[in-house]
Order: sequence, then structure tokens, then C-alpha cells
Amino acid sequence: MGRVVLVTGVSRYLGARVAEQLSADPGVDRVVAIDSAAVARPLGTAEFTRVRLHDDSISAALRDSDADTVVHLGFAEAPRGRGGRRRTPSGGNVLGTMQLLNACQRSGTAQRLVVRSSAAVYGSSDPGAPCTEELGSREVPRSAYAQDAAEVERYTRTLARRRPDLSVAVLRFASLIGPAMETPLTRYFGLRVVPTVRGYDPHMQFIHSEDGVEAVRRTALGGDGGGALDGVFNVAAPGSLPLSHCLRRVGGRRFAVPERGLRMLRGIARRTELDYSPEQLRLLCCDRVLDHGKLERALGWSPSYTSQEAFESYLAAAAA
Repeated sequence: MGRVVLVTGVSRYLGARVAEQLSADPGVDRVVAIDSAAVARPLGTAEFTRVRLHDDSISAALRDSDADTVVHLGFAEAPRGRGGRRRTPSGGNVLGTMQLLNACQRSGTAQRLVVRSSAAVYGSSDPGAPCTEELGSREVPRSAYAQDAAEVERYTRTLARRRPDLSVAVLRFASLIGPAMETPLTRYFGLRVVPTVRGYDPHMQFIHSEDGVEAVRRTALGGDGGGALDGVFNVAAPGSLPLSHCLRRVGGRRFAVPERGLRMLRGIARRTELDYSPEQLRLLCCDRVLDHGKLERALGWSPSYTSQEAFESYLAAAAA
């Protein structure tokens, strides 16, 4: 008897690709894909169910599926033009998570839960000191996106305490990038005139989109490393690149402004569909490089692309 897997957030690239890959896995009998938004990407043989946030439809989808494995990829990058604590159309970072976790707590079949989070929970990090999973944020997150990530993790820890029989993994992602990805960061790279913060040249770390899919798939089904797959894991590729190098490669004209001046550009940013939240500003003002060894040891697997190679694959697609 194979696995039955429920995947959330399938209206976006990562969720759709994970659902597609899991549906092709010989160890999986059935994949149920759910989202509150319409799906435009292929899901393989996964069965799609559209859910709502303000009723019992998420709980009903989990209950009716009899899923033993739940993969929650509803946590999204900040949407376009984000000017405050606006929720994403595909489910809402916190509200959708609360609904799903409540359903998992009541489920009689769920045995495994994988939750997507973000490296944003670390806040700023010291130059040359990679962030490990045991490291908490050095500051209270100021942006809505980072606060959402911290809140999602807090609710997930609460569920793990209430359901000690449930195997739970939280994946803190570095910036996803690749030929098919559109994120606030890739929109930033795509500007003809690119604002930067005077005096800062942070190191950027990426994870190729296909490596991100494979990391989620292996975490959901169990890796070959024999390590424990419960707890928090960083998902990132080896290496990092200075922001200045990335901007030279994309060819945009740089416009350096003081940090305070960059905040004043938010009104313009909204009209150009670029997110200038405090979280995005911190990406331009500090290093946040993740130690990725824990997940690799647990899975017995390493990303196929380094950060440099992931960035190059994005550039090649952008130039095509």
C-alpha cells in the first residue's frame, strides 16, 4: 500500500511541481492537490480540489483524502505590490496554515507533515557566520512576510507538541530561483534601473527551483541518508554571490541611495510592482547565508546546482 499525499499551494510553481513529481513516484498511490486559487500549471495525475479559507473545506479535503502525508507549500513569497499585511490570493500565509494545522490535529490518518517556511525568520546575520537551524532571529521581524514565517513556525511547533505521534519537518528556504521562477527578487533583477543601498553589498544565496522541488519530495517521503527527518532544516545551495555581481550580470543600471531614501521609494515601487517591504530592504543591507548541511546529511542528497549555477540558469532563461 503506497502513500496518500495532500499538497497545498499548488497554484504556484513549487507546489505544482511537487504535486506532479509525487504523483509520478512509485511509492505514492494518490496525490490530492488543494489551493484556494485556480491552477494553471500541470499537476501530473494529482487530483485538484479548490478550497476556501473561511469554512471547513480544508479540513474536509484532508478528511476525505485519508492522506497519511501532508505537504504544506501554501507559504508564499511576498506578492506584487505588497503594501502591508496583505494575504496572498492562493490561501494566505497564516490563515491557511492555521486551517490546515487544525485539520492535521484532528486527522486520524495523518502521520507526516512538511511545512514550507523561509530564511526570513533569521533576520540579519553576522557576516561570515552562516545561519544554522538552532539560531533564532536576533531581532523581532519587522516585515509582514518575516512575521508570517515566524508565526507559521510557531503554530507548527504547537501542533507538534499536541500531536507527538505526528512526524513534522519545517523547511526554511533560501531564495528560489530558476528559469520558471517569478518572485520579488527576480522582478528586482529585471528592473532597468535598480536601486541599491549605499554602503552595502550583501551576499545572495539561492536554491534552484528544481532542487527545491526535490528537497521537498525527499523530505516528504524520506531520504536515503538515514538521518532524522523531524525538526527544522535549511534549504539552500552551496556558495553565495555578492549582490553587485548579480546586478552586473543582469545588466541593470544601479542607483545607490541611502537606506532612508530607499524607504521613500515605496510609492514608486508599488506602481512598478516591486516589493520594497522592510524585509526586501534587509536583503539589500545584510548577509543571510544558510548552513545547509543538516538537510543534506538527513536526506543523503545534495543540490544539483550551486548558488552560482542556479543564478546562471535564471540568467540564461531571462536572456532567451
